[in-house]
Amino acid sequence: MHGAKQHPADGHPGQWVLIAPESATDPPKTPDSEPLFTKLRNPSTGEATLYLFNSGAQQLFEVKAFHEEYRSWFIGQTVQQDGRLLFVTPMDPLFMILYYLIKANKEQQGKFQPLNQVVLDSEYPSCPLLLKCADVKQYIHHVTEEKEVDSQKFHKYSQEKTLKWLKKKVNQTVKALKSNNISVGERVHAATYISGKQITDTKEDYVRYAHGLISEYIPEDLSKELLKYLGLPELRSPAPEPPLKMPAQRHAKKK
Repeated sequence: MHGAKQHPADGHPGQWVLIAPESATDPPKTPDSEPLFTKLRNPSTGEATLYLFNSGAQQLFEVKAFHEEYRSWFIGQTVQQDGRLLFVTPMDPLFMILYYLIKANKEQQGKFQPLNQVVLDSEYPSCPLLLKCADVKQYIHHVTEEKEVDSQKFHKYSQEKTLKWLKKKVNQTVKALKSNNISVGERVHAATYISGKQITDTKEDYVRYAHGLISEYIPEDLSKELLKYLGLPELRSPAPEPPLKMPAQRHAKKK
């Protein structure tokens, strides 16, 4: 567990209590490359969400807050009034970049562009740091078409390659769920309002559940396309069962 200072650019100086891997809080190699908490655009909703770049912005981390009322922390000789507990987990920066690739593809009608002209956001000045994350340049081809002109690379969004990449992500998630013996059948059926006496984990249940997890990091339209690409039918709530018929009661007529 670590105590972390918030970057003053966010306008709320202070400190938080967080659980994070060591790689998220490694000491900076240079004074200007310390870990950075900053808000970025959520790739699924487009709303402002808190993230963490480690030293030198080599890795991106997702920040989830667990909050209870009337909770505080004792840190040294002080009381931390913000009682939230932050969970910091690694996140693939391609999900964040994908949001901007899709946006640019719509606005520029499929035009090839340098990544530094695509991953820009006037509302989120830390956005270009995504391109500094390790392996982005190596793996960007999973979601884009590329071409090189005078030693400069240009990219545009490729839905076909993206769906193929997302399918691999789904399969990796399914494998992780199974290896950790996580049961998903009841969760899938509960989320879709399907009732039954006995629920077992089917292959479709695992794929559908993994699709739901991945969908938290991609736009809704792409989530629907991925559902089709995975060969999963879109679930609909079943029609309510008719009420049980009660046997008609015969009443003797009073004479």
